[in-house]
Amino acid sequence: MEKVAFIINPFSAKKNYQPFLNELKAKVKDPLYYISESIPGTDQFIQDHFNDVDIFVAIGGDGTISTVARNLINTEKILAIFPAGSGNGFSNETQFSKNLDELLEKIRTKNSRKIDTFTVNERLSINVSGTGFDGKVVKEFEKTTRGFKNYIKVSFKTFFSYKPIKLKFFDEKYKQYNGKYLMVNIANTRQFGNNAYIAPHASKSDGLVDMVLVKKFPFFYSMLFAFRMFTKKLKQDDYITYLPVSEIEFKVNTKNWHLDGEFNKIKSPVHVKVKPSSLRILI
Repeated sequence: MEKVAFIINPFSAKKNYQPFLNELKAKVKDPLYYISESIPGTDQFIQDHFNDVDIFVAIGGDGTISTVARNLINTEKILAIFPAGSGNGFSNETQFSKNLDELLEKIRTKNSRKIDTFTVNERLSINVSGTGFDGKVVKEFEKTTRGFKNYIKVSFKTFFSYKPIKLKFFDEKYKQYNGKYLMVNIANTRQFGNNAYIAPHASKSDGLVDMVLVKKFPFFYSMLFAFRMFTKKLKQDDYITYLPVSEIEFKVNTKNWHLDGEFNKIKSPVHVKVKPSSLRILI
């Protein structure tokens, strides 16, 4: 399979990438692959093979995918995915499954299309990024062995102790939304991962992101919130506000963010900007 490179995050899938690699070698003759040692190593591998490869396949979670994607922004190179993360939000939203035969058939067909991405203070995000409660959860989650059960445990533990963050917009037309929030999310697609739909009407191809403002809600509302989130029925109400934007600037009194599920420290002021049709993906 010429002009295709496979980039494997060895820490994804509970560090059990060997079955994938064995299957790949059984089905593809002499595949070009790289077992990533670091983000700079991945960047260097892509640069070294950029002129000879048309499709770069990311094997990992949303953080791995984002690392590969940032090297392909505003080019005609194609991103493909074999999901191997704990949430797999972006791969769920772009219809990539854990079926290697299905992926290889897509590669042979080589159909693709362009989607939006966005930046948070010039740092790329392809799926959902946020601050506040979920930024803190991701920070604590990274101290665990990951997995959905640990994510739920950390979320519950954090919820009861977490104090809302203060949000302030610079644009006059958004100042009515200044206030305290449990979390603030920037959604290019509909879900965090694990089919948790924080922005069920978000589109990755409309030149906009949904800014999701969630006020701290009472415990009795938490079950309703969870039910609606996992059934794609979250909507604007007394606790949730959706702001579709192409670019926006604001400040928050925390530096704890997650970008596509990876913990980051980001200082205010925060500038979010959509990059329309900037990433070509395999379909």
